Amino acid sequence: MASTVSCTVALITALASALTGCGQGGPKITDQAPAATPAVSPPPASPPAGTVLPIGAKISAAAVDEATGTLAIAVSDPDRLLLINLAALDAQPHTVRLPGRVEQLDQTGVDGQLLAPVASAGQLLTVDVISGQTRSVDVEGGPVAAAVVAGRTVVALASRPGVAVLDGGRVRHTQDQFVGPAVVVAAGATAAVLDRMRTALTVLDPADAGGDPVKLGPSLRAGNGATNAVGDRFGRVLVTDTRDGELLAFSADPLIMRQRFPTPGAPYAIAYDPARDLAWVTLTERNEVVGFHVAGGEPVERYRLATVRQPNVVAVDPRSGAVIIGSGTGDGVQVVEKYE
Repeated sequence: MASTVSCTVALITALASALTGCGQGGPKITDQAPAATPAVSPPPASPPAGTVLPIGAKISAAAVDEATGTLAIAVSDPDRLLLINLAALDAQPHTVRLPGRVEQLDQTGVDGQLLAPVASAGQLLTVDVISGQTRSVDVEGGPVAAAVVAGRTVVALASRPGVAVLDGGRVRHTQDQFVGPAVVVAAGATAAVLDRMRTALTVLDPADAGGDPVKLGPSLRAGNGATNAVGDRFGRVLVTDTRDGELLAFSADPLIMRQRFPTPGAPYAIAYDPARDLAWVTLTERNEVVGFHVAGGEPVERYRLATVRQPNVVAVDPRSGAVIIGSGTGDGVQVVEKYE
């Protein structure tokens, strides 16, 4: 059943102190449960589409720098970043050593540069994908995710847990009213922080001059097991609910759940192609990735591709539309350039 949900009480609910989702009988937003995780994938039933590059390590994050056509993938044992030229997949990747595990990569807004938070080292790295050089900013609290929003860098902190707002390399504001913040998304001038433990989405204005700590905006429940999120060109935040098998869409200003779409198969990783309005969602229970057209009133499935085992990571190249899937079991990185 596909449905579009407009929650008439969502805005009032978002401003209340005890928040619930739009469904009936669900737990309060303050309830805590173990964070949802990707389903354990079975052995692949079909060969993966496209080209598979053997990496020999588990992949924890990936991002494409559109300006340079560079794919960056984070791997462990040892912790490092592999920089791959998408126009020359046979070429040897350039390796950048990391001081710890990286679980999210994001754009800085500057061509050729990516953000790489390293929680174990208490550092937020900026990586130049051309030279491989890095510079770091110390961020106390275990940075796990970061995004540049309205000229400031919003960082999710795991060990304290909360968020920090960086302005010019200095930590200006912090907020410690989270439980398990794991993803930061830029939605226009608004930052949306996905808390996996609370399975909730919280918005804030990083440019708010209200002092320390930074003032939080509304929060809304995001299903019963939200794991990942991405922003789209409409100012929305698209969220995967792994536990309930749904793709959710929220407007950020005001914070309202706009869509709730069934997506069986334990949806986990998500990437957005702004040139084609495609949201690519991995289904770890099925070793598949699905491309949904998301410009209309509800998602419409356009593509379904077989993937490498345990597709915990996905990224997209907006120039070519190529979809990149990373295996969480060491089965390589998959590049699908043609799926029309």
